[in-house]
Amino acid sequence: MKIIFTKMIPLHRFAAINFFGILLAPKSIKISSQTVNHEAIHTAQMKEMLFVFFYLWYLIEWLIRLFCKGNAYRNIAFEKEAYQNDHDKNYLNSREPYSWFKFL
Repeated sequence: MKIIFTKMIPLHRFAAINFFGILLAPKSIKISSQTVNHEAIHTAQMKEMLFVFFYLWYLIEWLIRLFCKGNAYRNIAFEKEAYQNDHDKNYLNSREPYSWFKFL
């Protein structure tokens, strides 16, 4: 995964943003290996959803979860899969396609 450190994008609340498989991060921070792994999981999700459908699903699920109990962002299936497995460096080697479905 390509990581670009930039001042151009204000990332006050985020360590990094994954944009079509490219990780954008502020120059002022050091990206942890756990964050890189988390975003690599998102990249795998994006690829299997042909990128555009990932972003559409993400937005729709986030909007739905705004009206549910708990944190909308943390309850998105894509995020649940990534957070549950971002500590496992070998997860992507054994990950089944569409594993995020288990978190719906």
